[in-house]
Amino acid sequence: MNIFYNTKGVGDVLLVQLTSKTITEVTTESKGDITLIKDLETGEVGAINVFNASKHLQLTDETSIEVTEDFVATLQELLYKNNFDIQLDVDFSPKFVVGYVTSKEKHPNADKLNVCQVDVGSETLQIVCGAPNVETGQKVVVAKVGAVMPTGLVIKDAELRGVASSGMICSAKELALPDAPAEKGILVLEETAEIGLAFQA
Repeated sequence: MNIFYNTKGVGDVLLVQLTSKTITEVTTESKGDITLIKDLETGEVGAINVFNASKHLQLTDETSIEVTEDFVATLQELLYKNNFDIQLDVDFSPKFVVGYVTSKEKHPNADKLNVCQVDVGSETLQIVCGAPNVETGQKVVVAKVGAVMPTGLVIKDAELRGVASSGMICSAKELALPDAPAEKGILVLEETAEIGLAFQA
């Protein structure tokens, strides 16, 4: 789940993204100040718009809002009050974690890309990476699927030149860290960083 609220850009509307899948054809269902955006074919709810959001929720005008258990519980109650029988199933695990590059192979269809296997503690992710300095044995920052980058980009499962990629190995610049180097390259962490733990800038 990702939550966005920007009164200057959108108005008093809370935008709740429930899935990272792209929905090509949508249908909507509205009750009160709530509109569900559904996949026309499957009926799956992909997003929720809450209009007049400041009347229903305590909000600060930030582009991206932290998804906490309290916030989700309040949103769930609002759905029930508007007669929507939807159970919000939210993953509260950290989306920016320490990963360990266990292997690196050249991408079969792109000279400047590598296909990396990255251990993030709970699983091993295949990530296509174009950074010139990525190497086996490094500890790195991984933005998992569902992570929202400082630019507002939402990380999704992707296919790059025919190879599946789940997540992104991040540079200091992509993480908007102070004094990030101008040259291209991922952020390589100290050996003491613990695999699978949330990355702390």
